[in-house]
Amino acid sequence: MRSRDTSPEAHRRQLDICRRMDPARRVELAWRMSEEARAVAAAGIRARHPDYSEAEVRGALARLVLGDALASIAWSHDPLPAP
Repeated sequence: MRSRDTSPEAHRRQLDICRRMDPARRVELAWRMSEEARAVAAAGIRARHPDYSEAEVRGALARLVLGDALASIAWSHDPLPAP
């Protein structure tokens, strides 16, 4: 799926580059992108809730990533912090 801000030619080039990567490199790239997305989400939580401890930031991030049902299992000792 092509992003709205990516031209068709740039999208074709991205696909070509990805197709030439070995599977391990693709997994590494996906992992890094996921970590970056989580870091951006955590920064947003910190900006919205500057009073949160790091544990509360992790709880709010878990809520965003896992959803309330799963996050409440992992975060059972306190109410879930707002994201």
